[in-house]
Amino acid sequence: MPLAEVAHSWDKGRMNAPGKPARPEHAPALSRLLAECALSRAALAACGVPLALVDARARVPTVSYVNPAFETFFGYRESEALGRTPAALLFHGDNALASRLLGESPRRWELAAWGKDGSVRPIEVAATLLRDSEGAPSHWIMAFSDRSELERLRAEVESLKALAAASLGVRLEPADEPARGPQEPRIEIPPSDELHADRQPVRSLEKR
Repeated sequence: MPLAEVAHSWDKGRMNAPGKPARPEHAPALSRLLAECALSRAALAACGVPLALVDARARVPTVSYVNPAFETFFGYRESEALGRTPAALLFHGDNALASRLLGESPRRWELAAWGKDGSVRPIEVAATLLRDSEGAPSHWIMAFSDRSELERLRAEVESLKALAAASLGVRLEPADEPARGPQEPRIEIPPSDELHADRQPVRSLEKR
């Protein structure tokens, strides 16, 4: 069989004939969408800030993605976090708090969350609502910042202030009154006639 006929038969069998470009497996729009999703997922995975995506289209908003930084900080693997509500995952089932977090976005909150090991984590969380191309709510993205070191430093400063006040004997006054140190006893100055009452006349040395 001539080489041209062999190439033509291969092309009919879904193999590319020499000199012809490869046929795309998907429609161009779908291929572009998949590429953008893969790029977005890679960017979220490379981010050093703990992130979680919450599905806004579900009847009950549930976690649909967490990045590796989230896994490291809170101790949950992605498979353990997916499908759970933020309240059940991080806030001991406090659904009212989670609803406020998501309902009042965008906003930053300073509060406490709990990791997989049961220990409390002081955090700052920012929740932002994302919308699809038609303007309908799609996801919330939740970004978490660790405040443990800041809270530790704040506690140390307060402890040092209390220690300094105790060592100086200073009683901390309310904010609207200036702080005062220990008061010296008042010195009563007698009238001038009392000062001279017992004064004796000074005699000269010759009469002594």
